[in-house]
Amino acid sequence: MARYTGPTWKKSRRFGVSLSGTGKELEKRPYPPGEHGPTQRRKLSEYGEQLQEKQKLRYMYGLNEKQFLRTFKQAGNLPGVHGENFLILLESRLDNIVYRLGLSRTRKGARQLVTHGHVKVDGGRVDVPSYRLKPGQTISLREKSQNLSVINDALEASSFVPEFLNFDEDKKEGTYTRYPERSELPSEITEALIVEFYSR
Repeated sequence: MARYTGPTWKKSRRFGVSLSGTGKELEKRPYPPGEHGPTQRRKLSEYGEQLQEKQKLRYMYGLNEKQFLRTFKQAGNLPGVHGENFLILLESRLDNIVYRLGLSRTRKGARQLVTHGHVKVDGGRVDVPSYRLKPGQTISLREKSQNLSVINDALEASSFVPEFLNFDEDKKEGTYTRYPERSELPSEITEALIVEFYSR
């Protein structure tokens, strides 16, 4: 299954969560799309809840089904809690870290910055959005990319960088200082439901 590239606003409203991270999708109409509007939230089956949670997380991080499942399986090989490890692996992706540093307003935009070769890791250019960072690694921009308006606009709009990252605004350079704790990861996700879904 290919990565979803359609409109995220309807998906955000269906899941009741901002998939872009901006929150704008739910400002005017915080209910599912469709003619029945706010009255149509229906009770999901157990399987339906698990599937919805999986899709919500997959759309949030912008992965196709194959990438998502592969990362889930890798998380299962790590010591600790499977669901938490899964979220940490997703959070450690280069495109997500670029987004978390405020260099892009959305993960989709961050993925494009990486793919187009604007981003460096430890001084070397990396154009693979799924590149997995380890604590201690540094994320910076190519010199030619330092003054891109899309990056400067994002930085102006950004106000929060998670505590597991350090960011030098003057250099537009960040460091992945440590793996995030569960309390620093998306609170709207119930990862246990995703573990249950794949354990069926």
